Amino acid sequence: MNITLKKLKDIISGNCITIILNTHRTSPDNKKDSLTLKNLIKDAEARLVADESKRDSKRLVQRLLDLEAKIDHSHNLESLILFVNDDIAEYTRLPVAVEDRVVIDDTFATRDLIRAMHFDTNYYVLMLSQQKTRLIEAFNNKVIAEVGNPFPIENTNLYSTSRAETSNASRQSNLIAEFFNRIDKEVNKVRKDNPLPVLICSDETNYHDYLKVADQKQSIFNTYMPQISVDEKAHHIIDEAWKIVQKFTIDQINSRKEELQKAIGSGRFLSDVNAIWKAIGEGKVHTLFVEEHHFQPGYMEPNKITLVSNEERNKKGVVDDIYDEMIEANLRYGGDTVFLPKGELSKFSGFGAITRY
Repeated sequence: MNITLKKLKDIISGNCITIILNTHRTSPDNKKDSLTLKNLIKDAEARLVADESKRDSKRLVQRLLDLEAKIDHSHNLESLILFVNDDIAEYTRLPVAVEDRVVIDDTFATRDLIRAMHFDTNYYVLMLSQQKTRLIEAFNNKVIAEVGNPFPIENTNLYSTSRAETSNASRQSNLIAEFFNRIDKEVNKVRKDNPLPVLICSDETNYHDYLKVADQKQSIFNTYMPQISVDEKAHHIIDEAWKIVQKFTIDQINSRKEELQKAIGSGRFLSDVNAIWKAIGEGKVHTLFVEEHHFQPGYMEPNKITLVSNEERNKKGVVDDIYDEMIEANLRYGGDTVFLPKGELSKFSGFGAITRY
């Protein structure tokens, strides 16, 4: 069961409950995840009872418990997020480590979803040829699993055997495009439950032909892995794939850091939260920079943010994490977010922004 960022970020209603926790991929560690979730649900219940009528609290807690009962922890990844209010009760698994917490606000906490979208060290490799495809999940240079049913998929009918048709380049291209289109739909079914980026291993022609029919081009690396045998052992494939993914990830991070440094030197950088909040409302912010696992509660008004301590997080009207709200608001204006390791923004209290001009 999954819910998309696009659907979540526009929801504004009372008692949007987000429960966020680290989980484990393997047994016996994943047996502890159920207890962690139960404790976080108890935390949510205590906060709801303190703020709302007993009847409303019971209804929302029951929705949390009903959702909890549907989760099979044997399929956990690095983290799990539950989203519950009067209209929604859904969860998603993510391949990134998080900070265990409960957030109850007028919107759902989505920053970890956004961070996962930029987390490229957990990925799929699509072994792509015109005759056969395989899909392998990897983490860094390790094979997590090779995706089964319906993979591997062989092209058993979308090709021509007649001499006249094989000499017809247009006809051949159409058949290959249809095969790649079918593959893409199966890849996206897998990504629905585990939304990781995809590195294509193929020749240059097939890579570009696949992009022409792909429904979610943004999920595919803008580079490809030179073709090796589609029947090569999975660990050898991932050894080669990691060289490309690691370089791509480092290059992406360094590029954004260079962008940040240039902005600081040119006067296009903001570090004061109120100045950033005002600029977001005016559509002036291009990119927000946030340190991972850096959270800040506060009161938020249209033209003013007042920071409070963590001890005041549960007071009425306090937003659990102002950065999450600012990230979502900036997304609505077409801005993006870069998450940096702890300490990268220590001079700016872990948070900053680049303006468009």
